[in-house]
Amino acid sequence: MAAARAVREAGRRSRRLFDIFVAEVPWTVSSKELKEYFSQFGSVQRCQLPFDRDTGFHRRYCWIKFSTPEEVQNVLQKDSHILEGSKLALQQQIRRRRSPRKSQSE
Repeated sequence: MAAARAVREAGRRSRRLFDIFVAEVPWTVSSKELKEYFSQFGSVQRCQLPFDRDTGFHRRYCWIKFSTPEEVQNVLQKDSHILEGSKLALQQQIRRRRSPRKSQSE
């Protein structure tokens, strides 16, 4: 149980490193296609499209990481993003600064 919780928490922390959260991704779209689409706005460093182990299908959302903040702004300036007839829902991820951890003695 503790190991599973640690893996989930590590996943949450790593997602904060992404620039954009994309929802409403059509079932037929792959991570390669998402990366190709978003490459028109700048250099895509990473596209994370999680899959459901039980169904084998992706979960219809992903995270995109760009090289620069300007590229993120290029994406967000476009009014709508449509892939295979479906409008994608985008949300900018807020990068959180790590706060110094309090020591056990405090």
